[in-house]
Amino acid sequence: MRNGRSKLAVLAAIPLLAAACSSGDEGNGSAASTDAELSASLTGAGASFPDPLFQDWIYSYSSDVQPGVEINYQSVGSGAGIEQFLEQTVDFGSSEEFLGDEDLATAAEARGCEAVQFPVVFGSVVIAFDNPELDGLVLDAQTIADIYSTEITTFDDPAIAELNPDMDLPDDEIVPVHRSDSSGTTAVFTHYLSTEVESWADEYGEGKELDWASGLVGGQQNDGVAQGIAQNPGGMGYLNQSFAQEAGLSVAHIVNEDGTPIEPTLEATIAASEEAEVPENFQFAIDDIGGEGYPIAGTNWIFTYTCGYEDATADAIIDFWTWALSDESAQDVAGELGYAPLGDELTERVIAELEKTNSENGGGEGEGDTEEGAEDDATDGDDAEAGTEEDAEAEEGSEEE
Repeated sequence: MRNGRSKLAVLAAIPLLAAACSSGDEGNGSAASTDAELSASLTGAGASFPDPLFQDWIYSYSSDVQPGVEINYQSVGSGAGIEQFLEQTVDFGSSEEFLGDEDLATAAEARGCEAVQFPVVFGSVVIAFDNPELDGLVLDAQTIADIYSTEITTFDDPAIAELNPDMDLPDDEIVPVHRSDSSGTTAVFTHYLSTEVESWADEYGEGKELDWASGLVGGQQNDGVAQGIAQNPGGMGYLNQSFAQEAGLSVAHIVNEDGTPIEPTLEATIAASEEAEVPENFQFAIDDIGGEGYPIAGTNWIFTYTCGYEDATADAIIDFWTWALSDESAQDVAGELGYAPLGDELTERVIAELEKTNSENGGGEGEGDTEEGAEDDATDGDDAEAGTEEDAEAEEGSEEE
């Protein structure tokens, strides 16, 4: 189920945006330009969902575009990524769940300026098995919910058989595997179940962490779920499409809103992403997917701040993500790994948002220098006021003479 570059000629080729290579906020010291030689060391942390793509992007960017920029992205899960971003121990965070109003308020209070968040890629959460005979098994939201609530325990259950009349189903016991860490992939998966199955919403709900039914197997991050599936006969789990591809796992076809079983392909992910309504604040979910769209689709967000970075750090952050979002080869790699691009119009909006990074620094004081700079400004203001009073006295004396 691997998608080649030839398939992406029309789907994922996004032209390099001229506007992306110039500053969206002149004079703030944060202009992004792939023509300039940059030097910086960036740290990021968060979702494992996009990790295969991020590592590929980072390698290509540091090798071929900006050798002076070193980027260290730690795949620790969305929950840990948000936590580290809010604690300001990383330069950027990553999650499949956007920052809500409470998190944004926490970020602003801690940093002294607003946070910036923007989507960078879409991806599908697939239901995977380590049994080739189950490749293409049709499931819907209700059967998935019943499996994870342990109401359905074998693959030949009548509810699954009804969806797969032409498939010879094994009587193997199903071993559901879930994420045991705080996970954006879990947030996407449980949001889907909560919007589609009322009983699931009432009993389990949605979020990055869940109180799962007893008897399930947990795994750390997407690769941990892949291992849990492979190591348990009858294993079935939810994980990002790219991890399923790389692990050679079989995947289910999921019935979408129009009643159509959909294979999780790049085209189906793109079709799903095109149904998303993206507001100005970029806080959205991809729900009620019909047509040719795959119904369990999610988004990865990146978080930065509007102040507190050294100029070189801010320039590198803006330049890297601008390149990742707009370079044709970078988007081709995304498609090969099963991730869907944002599309031209959304890409332009996102780059404009990205360029707000460090825009409140007023010249780009480094982190920890902002308060000192403010004190210097206050001192300069006092000196200027004193100078004005002296000038006024001198002028008054001249008039008296």
